[in-house]
Amino acid sequence: MVASNDVQDGIGKADGGNTHSAAPPPASPVLAPLPYHAALVAHLKRAEAEVWAWASSLSVQAQHAQELRAELLRKTYRLTPESHPQAHAICAAVVQRLGIEAATTLYQASDGAMGASLWYLPGEAHVVLQGPVLERLDETELSALLGHELAHYRLWALDGGDYYTAQRILDHCMADPLAAASHAESARLYSLYTEIYADRGAAIGAQSATPAIAILVKVHTGLGSVDPAAYLRQAEELESTDGRRSEGHSHPESYLRAQAVERWWRGAADTDAWLRRRLQGPLSADRLDLLDQLELSALTRRFIARLLRVEALGGELAQQQARAYFPDWGADEAVAGDDELSAERIDDSVRRYLHCVMLDFALIDEAQREAAVFEAARLAHTLGSRSEFITALKRDAGLGKRELDKLARRLDKEPSA
Repeated sequence: MVASNDVQDGIGKADGGNTHSAAPPPASPVLAPLPYHAALVAHLKRAEAEVWAWASSLSVQAQHAQELRAELLRKTYRLTPESHPQAHAICAAVVQRLGIEAATTLYQASDGAMGASLWYLPGEAHVVLQGPVLERLDETELSALLGHELAHYRLWALDGGDYYTAQRILDHCMADPLAAASHAESARLYSLYTEIYADRGAAIGAQSATPAIAILVKVHTGLGSVDPAAYLRQAEELESTDGRRSEGHSHPESYLRAQAVERWWRGAADTDAWLRRRLQGPLSADRLDLLDQLELSALTRRFIARLLRVEALGGELAQQQARAYFPDWGADEAVAGDDELSAERIDDSVRRYLHCVMLDFALIDEAQREAAVFEAARLAHTLGSRSEFITALKRDAGLGKRELDKLARRLDKEPSA
């Protein structure tokens, strides 16, 4: 892995550090937090105001910061500007390109595997190199590696430390054995998007996406010589046959990262949508994070509004049922469109959930039951889940074969069937 993202906290200035600051060159794309970062920070500030205030106000004693620096010195070899002037000159250039204001210190770890990590302290960036990176990477590749690690620092320092505060909250959640699955999924996705952000920092550090891809391959394989263009073609070949979402826990798969940084560097207009599709996939009831919980609730509301637009499903009992779902139900609710219910937007688990919602409304009024069940089945057909809904009618609503056969014949007469 390029960055293990060993996030620590503290105060003060590191011994042996160099302070650099400057704005990034105008030719580089703008390095900004990704939409997922911004959305999760906004949600935590709004929904967990007390937790946010607590996490953002945490202070660290100077003694702890000194202990952290001592830990680094015990386990690594500090690279001073005098002993490694070229590495420090490259680092200074990267810091300038990223627009970072921090004391930067470089270390070499004893671990033989190639890679690097960042130890974060407010006002200090401690970069630990691992394995033979100084021997195996050329100047632009080392710039990319340092750009990746220092981008972690840049993100944590942005907006008064908001993105670091969010990381702290997620870390505390994950340390709790009673943490909800939604917290774990939020922490996972936040980490994946943070690595994508850091890869963009790698491209800015090297002033090209090519070295950023090269270090991904070198760190992943341990090879001393690689062809980034060939690896990108390999990744694109996989893209055409395998569109599954990332299964990474802390880092996306290298082939996805290579595509992501190349798309961003050349300014592909669909980069954000592509990233959401490849990192998160369609909305799934089986892996909801904190933001998807909100999205599924909002989709449920719009879906119910769509049901109530159908005469057989929109009676007074159905209106009462809608208010049972959402006590603040209004007269002018937004309606879910077909695009929101497509296979690209929701998966089978969400469709099964929506089938249950439909049953709640189709069976509530005995006088309208036959017509309401038919309209619900017709909607399920539109969603591409007719057979699954009929199975649900048999399993959950107790409809017999005669009723189901009659329903199927009616559906078959529909022009769209």
